[in-house]
Amino acid sequence: EVQVVESGGGSAQVGGSLRLSCAASGLQSVGYCMGWFRQASGKEREGVAAIRFDGITTYADSVRGRFTISKDSAKNTLTLQMNSLKPEDTAMYYCAAQRTWGLLPLKTGSFSSWGQGTQVTVFS
Repeated sequence: EVQVVESGGGSAQVGGSLRLSCAASGLQSVGYCMGWFRQASGKEREGVAAIRFDGITTYADSVRGRFTISKDSAKNTLTLQMNSLKPEDTAMYYCAAQRTWGLLPLKTGSFSSWGQGTQVTVFS
């Protein structure tokens, strides 16, 4: 069974930075894709970024150039570095994982393992 647990998050000013982490278990060294999603109050969950086991990444247009997704395979940890934060980045952020050989699209239906979420609030 694949399990993921998020940590990090919190509050930051507009233009500031935050770092999210996700600890994963149940994944092999190859054959998986992990991603970050977010859900703002009253809105649907949306994809932010994803990374394949070999390091190939994809980003939502809204965060490209500001957010960086990375992984530490030795520690089974996924990270989302968020820079130049905007008020519209405020949301609950979720880590997701899926056993697969492909780079999955940023759609909630592509991933079957989800964390409980961590809150990110950006204030001016």
